[in-house]
Amino acid sequence: MAAVKLGVIGGSGVYDIEGLEEASWVTVSTPWGDPSDQVLTGRLGGTPLAFLPRHGRGHVHSPSDLPYRANIDALKQLGVTHVLSVSACGSFREEMAPGDFVLVDQFIDRTIRGGKSFFTAGCVAHVSLAHPICAELAALAARAARGTGVRVHEGGTYLAMEGPQFSSLAESHMYRDHWGADVIGMTNMPEAKLAREAELHYASLAMVTDYDSWHPDHGEVDVTAIRKVLAANGANARATVAALAGLLEAGAGCSTGCAEALDYAILTAPEKRDPALVAKLATVAGRVLG
Repeated sequence: MAAVKLGVIGGSGVYDIEGLEEASWVTVSTPWGDPSDQVLTGRLGGTPLAFLPRHGRGHVHSPSDLPYRANIDALKQLGVTHVLSVSACGSFREEMAPGDFVLVDQFIDRTIRGGKSFFTAGCVAHVSLAHPICAELAALAARAARGTGVRVHEGGTYLAMEGPQFSSLAESHMYRDHWGADVIGMTNMPEAKLAREAELHYASLAMVTDYDSWHPDHGEVDVTAIRKVLAANGANARATVAALAGLLEAGAGCSTGCAEALDYAILTAPEKRDPALVAKLATVAGRVLG
């Protein structure tokens, strides 16, 4: 098995990782543009780690403007094999309360942003997203999170909405009552899709900050209240990452086929492939494109 390197994409409230040995912020250039920020590299519990603040230090990027392709490409350039995505979310379930962590296992993508795939005209590919999360990585992340004392829910459907505005009351009820979503956020798509195309093991740790707008006793989303929950969630998220790094030292299996996602996905005949696009795909798809 290839050596494990953990990549962490930090969401709202998580802009750095403490305790890294040999820590260094490095600049990574990608053919898809610049990533959200420099990447913090080092070792944590003996495991190589690369941390990327999704919104940039100081929270300068909106969910709709994030360079999703550049972020995934940058992590893979650095040798990352496993990605833990950390993000804030709203909850559609009473039992998934603010302060809880949810290891989601499904997505509904309602985003309309561009850049949802590395593969465009000139090199077409279709990867499977029936099971978009690496089950083994998610299980290890749940185990790590429980060690912090936070309440953890394993499994749940994440509704990815187009931001930066929060959902309307009608939308909130639709997502909860008719679509069966469990949590709502703005950033896990197209991130999860791109991670699968890049053959990375991907898991999503959604940190509940609020009840969206459906809950009769909580009203509309309040950013001030969210900030208070984020402060506590951020500390628990960093502790989870530290514990996960230790659990990954021995390696992790995969029943989802994450690292072989492109084996039969590329449909464009070799002689019809756009050389310029193939060159851009060197990092994410070099294993199958040669």
